[in-house]
Amino acid sequence: MSVIVTDNGFVADDFGAQWLDLPSDTAPEDLSAHLSADAIRIDFPSFSDGRGFTLARLLRTYGFTGRLRARGHVIADQYAMARRSGFDEVEISDDLAARQPQEQWQFRADWASHDYRARLRNTA
Repeated sequence: MSVIVTDNGFVADDFGAQWLDLPSDTAPEDLSAHLSADAIRIDFPSFSDGRGFTLARLLRTYGFTGRLRARGHVIADQYAMARRSGFDEVEISDDLAARQPQEQWQFRADWASHDYRARLRNTA
């Protein structure tokens, strides 16, 4: 099983559409072929593999407006980066959810106001 993480914490998977699964090593030049998909899941084979963040940002830059989910080895400390990159949610294993409970993810849920750009705007 898996757990879906959103800004509201752990939620049930309520999306019934067909997911298009992309591996983290998808070539950026291949992304434009997927812009009409309803939902894309990008795999994170390791928490130290940040290629999925780049793919998400590129998809959003190219105009993808569907649901975008990070799946795999994303840790709570990376949640804000996932959201700023363009992901709507993160899918983690039950084991990871037990080790990093909902409170750790929700602590990072105010991702829009806690990035370095927001801090810079407040000091100017």
